[in-house]
Amino acid sequence: MEKEELKIVNKDEEDEMELQGYRVCRWRVAVVSLGVLCTGGFLLLLLYWMPEWCVKATCTRTTVREAEVVLLQSTDDFKRWFLAKVRVMLAPGRNPFDTQIKKVSALVIFANIFISFSLQIRYFTLHSTKYYWNDEVHNFEVLTRLFFGVNEIAVKVPSVFKLLIKEVLNPFYIFQLFSVILWSADEYYYYAAAIVFMSVISIATSLYTIKKQYVTLHDMVSAHSIVRVSVCRANIEEALSTDLVPGDVMVIPSNGTIMPCDAVLISGTCIVNESMLTGESVPVTKTNLPNPGEGDKEGDAAYSMEEHKRHTLFCGTHVIQTRFYSGELVKAVVVRTGFSTAKGQLVRSILYPKPTDFKLYRDAYLFLLCLVAIAGIGFVYSIVLSIMNNVPAKTIIIESLDIITITVPPALPAAMTAGIVYAQRRLKRIGIFCISPQRINICGQLNLVCFDKTGTLTEDGLDLWGVQRVEKGTFHLSEENAYKDTLVKSQFVACMATCHSLTNIDGKLSGDPLDLKMFEATGWILEEATEEETSLHNRIMPTVVRPPKQLMPPEPVMSPEQDMELYDLSSAYEIGIVRQFPFSSALQRMCVVARLLGEKRMDAYLKGAPEVVASLCKKDTVPEDFAEVLEDYTKQGFRVIALAHRRLESKLTWHKVQNVNRDQMEANMEFLGLIIMQNKLKAETSGVLQDLRRAHIRTVMVTGDNMLTAISVARDCGMIPPQDQVIIADALPPKDGQAAKITWRYADNPSKHVGKAPRLEDQYHFAMSGKSFAVITEHFQDLLQKLVLHGTVFARMAPDQKTELIEALQSVDYFVGMCGDGANDCGALKRAHGGISLSELEASVASPFTSRTPNISCVPSLIREGRAALITSFCVFKFMALYSIIQYISVTLLYSILSNLGDFQFLFIDIAIILLVVFTMSLNPAWKELVSRRPPSGLISGPLLFSVLTQILICLGFQTIAFLWVRHQAWYHIWTPQSDACNSSLRANLGPEHNSSEERDDHNIKNYENTSLFYVSSFQYLIVAIVFSKGKPFRQPSYKNWPFVVSCIGLYIFMFFIMFYPVSAIDEFLEIVCVPFEWRITLFFIIIVNAVVSVLVENEWGIFIVFFAVSFALFSLLLSCCFQGGIDLWGAKCLSWLCCRRRKVPKARYMHLAQELSVDPDWPPKPTTTTEAKHPLPGNPPENGSSYQIMADS
Repeated sequence: MEKEELKIVNKDEEDEMELQGYRVCRWRVAVVSLGVLCTGGFLLLLLYWMPEWCVKATCTRTTVREAEVVLLQSTDDFKRWFLAKVRVMLAPGRNPFDTQIKKVSALVIFANIFISFSLQIRYFTLHSTKYYWNDEVHNFEVLTRLFFGVNEIAVKVPSVFKLLIKEVLNPFYIFQLFSVILWSADEYYYYAAAIVFMSVISIATSLYTIKKQYVTLHDMVSAHSIVRVSVCRANIEEALSTDLVPGDVMVIPSNGTIMPCDAVLISGTCIVNESMLTGESVPVTKTNLPNPGEGDKEGDAAYSMEEHKRHTLFCGTHVIQTRFYSGELVKAVVVRTGFSTAKGQLVRSILYPKPTDFKLYRDAYLFLLCLVAIAGIGFVYSIVLSIMNNVPAKTIIIESLDIITITVPPALPAAMTAGIVYAQRRLKRIGIFCISPQRINICGQLNLVCFDKTGTLTEDGLDLWGVQRVEKGTFHLSEENAYKDTLVKSQFVACMATCHSLTNIDGKLSGDPLDLKMFEATGWILEEATEEETSLHNRIMPTVVRPPKQLMPPEPVMSPEQDMELYDLSSAYEIGIVRQFPFSSALQRMCVVARLLGEKRMDAYLKGAPEVVASLCKKDTVPEDFAEVLEDYTKQGFRVIALAHRRLESKLTWHKVQNVNRDQMEANMEFLGLIIMQNKLKAETSGVLQDLRRAHIRTVMVTGDNMLTAISVARDCGMIPPQDQVIIADALPPKDGQAAKITWRYADNPSKHVGKAPRLEDQYHFAMSGKSFAVITEHFQDLLQKLVLHGTVFARMAPDQKTELIEALQSVDYFVGMCGDGANDCGALKRAHGGISLSELEASVASPFTSRTPNISCVPSLIREGRAALITSFCVFKFMALYSIIQYISVTLLYSILSNLGDFQFLFIDIAIILLVVFTMSLNPAWKELVSRRPPSGLISGPLLFSVLTQILICLGFQTIAFLWVRHQAWYHIWTPQSDACNSSLRANLGPEHNSSEERDDHNIKNYENTSLFYVSSFQYLIVAIVFSKGKPFRQPSYKNWPFVVSCIGLYIFMFFIMFYPVSAIDEFLEIVCVPFEWRITLFFIIIVNAVVSVLVENEWGIFIVFFAVSFALFSLLLSCCFQGGIDLWGAKCLSWLCCRRRKVPKARYMHLAQELSVDPDWPPKPTTTTEAKHPLPGNPPENGSSYQIMADS
């Protein structure tokens, strides 16, 4: 049939996938089953590893509507494949997709269940999400509004058996199983048993870790998933939270609860701890959703989860306290359940994370393929040689397959993991915990780190630096505090005491740190109505604030005829907070309506961003020098809050205030002045940023704070050096038919830079706000990459914008780290290559790394450990590759004389040398400081390949020399059990006839070639281990790694001992024969020269000595390439010289962009210029972002 075009599910979302439909084909299934039987199950394994092959081998293509199986491929860079079985659900009732039925509420849809027919609804499940077939769009969709399912975030803990099967079916373990079977057939039981033992320990450890992670996540999720709730249906009834569906009205208990779903408040208020989702432990006040009839713009708008966050109770958050009035219950409407909730999405991102994309792992597979190709050559060579020498078929099969297990070492995964495990332990010792060990290697490549500001670069708390009041449109001199008896009855102090969202929890004031500091600075006292009082009164039972008695003027003497109650009322000074409009990040302000005790008229108090507050005030009340004063404070790094006040009309009664529009309340205010808050840098911040700068690691600030404050902090901490220029990009969206545009201006004295762009030798930094970032992302996509290349300060950034910035930086090939305190940083922490949370709250479960140290000193520590782990991985991989090749060379040479290494020789090499060395060479700690040089990111690079190739050639050369030289010795003859080359007299008496008549060793293990190669190759393993065990500048020197030093010295002593002082028991065990002492001396010199050549070639200073000392023609061409630097420095140059001489093009996109921009005369943009987006043609939007033009401002 004709193929249907690809369908897209989750279009334009993070998990977008292409979808194809297939129908099971019986004859194809039969053919595949036969193939599985013929291959002994190997084909089944192959189809298990490759789901796309499985579907295409057993099914035929069909339309998605008729599909029995769907094949999905992610559209991201990873191109992962998934298969899912399409199931059918019988849904009694009308068609839920019918257009007319859509107008009816979900409750009505599910009420109509008595219709005579049943509708078949097709769906499939992937990653805990159900996709339903929708005939209207002819595709599968996530339709949570129609099919709710059980309200439960089900984290199923797999059984040990299921986890075991999944772990064992890993390709490496299958290869190990194949190797063990082969070795057992070859009677090589000892190493087979050792590999089985290692594999069992590895599998058991892995199973324990995975099971523990599942159990921890399950316990964290299910602890409060199933609770009893009160639901308002026909009556208020008790129900399990699993039965909740969107549309249900649930009652929030007064003593608090853990929310089992996402719900929007429709009555009452709640105080909520949202640390589960945001990492911020500061309680948040949630108010009820405004009614549409109130005239509020927000109330008239349709409900949106993003826009109405402050009215939404999120799943997993802890409701600490509720407030209700007039006997009303606090109610909320359920809007999302199960995995659709905010908590469910977080859990799903943990359960199904994106794979780690790192060049090292891709190159490792390519390198293994090269080893497989080498093994294939040896496989063919051994078969041809064996057939030519009439070797039995069984021996041919075993020995030829044995070549493969020698070339591709089964112990490689365990060896590669060792360095990461050791690095994880070292990180744990310094208080950094890791839940994704593979990310440690990636952290070694970080070349850019983003930092949150508040709580990360600066202290958590804010200190009140001072206040600057305004009277009659003029600023007073700044004052240290407002705790004065002269100011106690001023509107300025009244605003500070009332305009906040603080609340008493267990007798302690809680709320936003800024509000807390501001209120504490007044010295006032806050009193809230008790539950009994609120239940007896209407909503007008207010929170009351009053000054301490010591600030009040002396009380007049009471006359005897005065009524006591009237006297108390007249002498008391209390302000009741009648209504609160909570702080909105979109509006950048909050407002309260308050009434002074005894006054008939009420007051409105406003607090917020200075620019916003000033725009809402009468012009004559705002000082003329307002902008200059504000800029002066922000440049010094202060956080500035503006206050305003308005006397309300007497006709506004307490009841009317509850329904008044916020915009009406916040108009025509009188400007009161500024509160100046100081956010001090943490003591470690400047030093750490200086270390990162010296290491050529870029630093970027991503904050929700004010732009100028962020720039000032960036300068104070050294992120922007004093001499560097800061260019602010102000972007405006399209408006009234005008295109989007960016205005460029300088942060410092713009008049100095008018019409003059920074010179190429000058350093410049871009700064922009979250609004500008959103406009640039949407309308100037081709400019975005250029801006992030020098973007240093990103202010007023929303959580999703932080994530978008991380993605933009990664798109130009930066390895990005993110360090935040957990508040609103979860998405960015997850998306970065290395996310470090400074919060130990539950939100840190989304971050790969969590630091107990609450400052950024953990960042260089993590990078240093990452670099050490990465270099360790390279060292181990190179060593294991050389180990395979050295053994491959030995076996190949011995195959030429129909010999091989003995079982105990293999065992000694594989266990006593290789395993001991590989697990101790990984113990080198990280270097004590960060250096500017970064380790290579992959194995397929000039220096590393050159290093491996030269060592292979060296080992090949010296083994070949030993193999051929021994055959040309005067004492050499074909070895027999009666041979004794150590005793010359006996050797003279043995004739050729005697030699030929003796019974030979069946496997021909004992011979002079075998013994010579065993000695030389055993020392070669130790030599390459030492030359590959690199220290400075990424790891501590190997001599500080005492387990490795002791292991190497011990092995050297043992090897020299058995070579110069043969012990018959050891010789018999290792199946080596006695050779003359002079040949041992020759072997000793071969080993010494081999060691010297290997060490000198691998080191920077040795190339001159090697060039003059080594006369082998094999090395002359390579050594003539360059006369300076070691392998790591000149290897790449030498290879490129051999291939072709041409200018090197940078691989990283950001370096390529930097080269382009360095010759662009229009970059960076000049001050007072505007960049305007060109209008795309109607119906033909630009494919790759908007084009733009630069214009000078008139």
